[in-house]
Amino acid sequence: MIHFVGAGPGAPDLITLRGAKLLGEAGMIIYAGSLVNPELLKLAPSGCEIYNSASMTLDEVIEKLKSAHDRGMDAVRLHTGDPSIYGAIREQMDRLKELGIPYDVTPGVSSFCAAAAAAGAEYTLPSVSQTVIITRMEGRTPVPPREKLSSLASHQASMALFLSSGLMESTCAALLEGGYPPDTPAAVVYKASWPEQKVLRGTIATIAAQAEAENIHNTALILIGRFLGNDYELSKLYDASFSHGFRAASK
Repeated sequence: MIHFVGAGPGAPDLITLRGAKLLGEAGMIIYAGSLVNPELLKLAPSGCEIYNSASMTLDEVIEKLKSAHDRGMDAVRLHTGDPSIYGAIREQMDRLKELGIPYDVTPGVSSFCAAAAAAGAEYTLPSVSQTVIITRMEGRTPVPPREKLSSLASHQASMALFLSSGLMESTCAALLEGGYPPDTPAAVVYKASWPEQKVLRGTIATIAAQAEAENIHNTALILIGRFLGNDYELSKLYDASFSHGFRAASK
């Protein structure tokens, strides 16, 4: 069996129990290079074959996974965060399906969750935002025309931007073009949950210069939205005057 496993955002104890168990039983592990904390590889059993996919092509990855299957091994394809977000797993699963090789997917803690935790933030604040947009700035890899950042920015929802910290100036320009005011709170979270984690706070107007001053150009998420501010309404869930299926209003 081939197991696609989410490694979590970085801290080795943020992998799921299932993911850790699969690593401990694997005959082969193919991990996503510098994005996966090498501490996780210590969970591999003695004799496990370990490959870094950073220098591999899709064909080479599939060849290794097929080799494991043909030899009766369980293999773990270890992806950063949750593999369903920018994990490029669909193309791998489709190839395995064509070859008749069984696989499954173990979800992981995404870095957009770890970034919010590092920033002490909640994406969905009452009266502020009930929508989270996960996206990225267009770079060498295009985005569908309908998903241009300036278009998505028109909603002024909470945003978590992946793969964009190397394009800070153009990212902020697109956000402003789309309608976010310059004073909209912004944060850059570098290597969320890793020992070297760093959180920068500012606004759309200032955050690019702050990131440049800290020499942050990769492995960072950009968070945008009023959810990073201090103004919001309290949740109705714990409001004493609000009734719901588990509690009657007390006043």
